[in-house]
Amino acid sequence: MKLGFAGLGRMGRPMAANLIAAAFEVTLWNRSPDKAVGLGVAVADSPRALSDSADVIVTMLADDAASETVHFGPDGLFAGGASVFLEMGTVSPDHIAALARATDAQVIDAPVSGSTPQAETGTLKIMVGANEDEIAPLRPVLDAMGDKIDVMGGQGQAAVMKLAVNMLIHAMNQTLAEALALTDAAGLDRERAFDVIAGSAAGAPMLGYRRGLYLDETAHDVTFALSLARKDLDIATALADRLGVAMPQAQVNRHRLAEAESHGFGDRDMAAIVPHERGER
Repeated sequence: MKLGFAGLGRMGRPMAANLIAAAFEVTLWNRSPDKAVGLGVAVADSPRALSDSADVIVTMLADDAASETVHFGPDGLFAGGASVFLEMGTVSPDHIAALARATDAQVIDAPVSGSTPQAETGTLKIMVGANEDEIAPLRPVLDAMGDKIDVMGGQGQAAVMKLAVNMLIHAMNQTLAEALALTDAAGLDRERAFDVIAGSAAGAPMLGYRRGLYLDETAHDVTFALSLARKDLDIATALADRLGVAMPQAQVNRHRLAEAESHGFGDRDMAAIVPHERGER
């Protein structure tokens, strides 16, 4: 099976590296070709050329707009010959449906939960919008990037599930920021307060692997940009509006992220909501 991988950002590059390490024949494409340096495999000069080189295309793209640019047009992925498109970025279910309508190839949404450390170690949690028979040939590909595969059954269902997961992550991100703002204002030691929270009933896996970011976000590399967190909630709240579902908490969290973005925090890690809620600018 020949693979093409499009999108070598913070998550995509280590995911592609794991596919290469698993001995798949992989060709790469990225809008900035320098991101492929050091991976030791062929680099296509266009999305179409990438699709012509592969049976299966894996994409890890930031949003619907980026995905649309890469898939469509005379030099887009759909102009090439790949037969399967595994869409692993966080995009809307409507976009997945639009991709499927535009091609005779198989389009499968397979977004991931986890951050760059999990992408590097191949321990992402992958949700797949297909049934078991459809993903059976792709299991080795998925297993090279993740250690848990949730088969959601139908196209677009994984995209919805990923939005639901990220809604909870961004709610925790916001509430943690407020909790630390409170303990800071009361004079508690920040590390001690964080560790008590992480060890309590409110603890969650992401508090453990993101501890350093929450204690001093500027001292660490960005693993999940704040602007992408806001984008996730844009998509989730738009979907909720279309389905007639009230999501007041998600709307508040989206507003706080948008406000932080307007104050220059957008390119920083989503943990920058902590200094934002402390009033830093």
